[in-house]
Amino acid sequence: MGLAKTEIFTDLQNEIALFAKVFGHPARVAILQHLFKIDTCVCGDLVNEIGLAQPTISQHLKELKNLGLIKGNVEGTSVCYCINTENWTKMKAVMLQFLDQDLPQTTCC
Repeated sequence: MGLAKTEIFTDLQNEIALFAKVFGHPARVAILQHLFKIDTCVCGDLVNEIGLAQPTISQHLKELKNLGLIKGNVEGTSVCYCINTENWTKMKAVMLQFLDQDLPQTTCC
């Protein structure tokens, strides 16, 4: 398998690709939607809410946290997660700028 060669792309291109990757699995989308819906930190009820096994939920939470879209706080023996609003706002700005590009008015194909 070849290398991704991410170093040949701009920082912005790599950032957009990472954001797109995090939305590439419906479980991560469902986790984010749930966090927005409850508008508070969640501690442990994601397994019941999403319907996946705890290790699977944990892996998706790890991906979201590594990208910075969620943050976690330790409360006793559990970790509580919520949306990282600062990073979410940054991600929205980057993705909106990318997605708001207009197509040229020419017909090429």
